[in-house]
Amino acid sequence: MLVALEGSMSKWRSETSGVPQGSVLGLVLFNIFINDRDSGIECTLSNGVVNTLEGRDAVQRDLDRLEKWAHVNLMKFNKAKCKVLHLSQGNPQYQYRLRDEGIESIPVEKDLGLLVNEKLDMSWQNALVAQKASHILGCIKEYCIQLGPPPQDPEESYKNDQRDGTPLL
Repeated sequence: MLVALEGSMSKWRSETSGVPQGSVLGLVLFNIFINDRDSGIECTLSNGVVNTLEGRDAVQRDLDRLEKWAHVNLMKFNKAKCKVLHLSQGNPQYQYRLRDEGIESIPVEKDLGLLVNEKLDMSWQNALVAQKASHILGCIKEYCIQLGPPPQDPEESYKNDQRDGTPLL
């Protein structure tokens, strides 16, 4: 392996480990590495709604197992990116945790470009789309005002350019 930087090259050295960047092999090895992450996990979304004390405890045990798995594999969860979205109005808002820190509870989450709130109400999404559309329309309007109206007749525009001293290219 050698490294090139700004026209300078390092000496050639043998590489005894690693995966070439951009190779499919890196993804395959990563998938093999994390393949055991769900062993011992009790709850999945397919098991239904967690609305009992036993269900909440099972989710917390799963979080504890995932945290332990990450620790054993020398990995960490980015706790700042872990969030809980409690669905339904009667939800008791159980405080889940990773290790000893509580996971932040949020009222709305954006997933795949779609806003989801605790009531599964689409009004947040509609308001955001309307706001973005209004902003884009305002930009288009401003751009059109700056340019002025388009000429009515292309031949007339050409004559005006010639009269104003624009050279013919």
